[in-house]
Amino acid sequence: MKLLALAFAVMIALIQYPLWLGKGGWLRVWEVERQIRVQKENNQKLQVRNAVLDAEVGNLKQGFDAIEERARSELGMIKQDEMFFQLIDARAAAPDPRP
Repeated sequence: MKLLALAFAVMIALIQYPLWLGKGGWLRVWEVERQIRVQKENNQKLQVRNAVLDAEVGNLKQGFDAIEERARSELGMIKQDEMFFQLIDARAAAPDPRP
């Protein structure tokens, strides 16, 4: 009787092994689900970034205001027959007299 119980216990252990540790076991399923969650979060961030870029592209295609704003802010360009004045704070430009 004890031998039969031991044989059943061994068979149950052998059946459980692939369920928990096999190629398609629960541990692998949990790991894949975690990877899917991480990938979905990355995809969501990228979708937001793509939406911002798409809006920027649409803005640049529609009018010259966005192009002009970018040329002024990023490239430091000015229009023809326009004067550029740069004001420098005297306190920021002067060296600190303290040692």
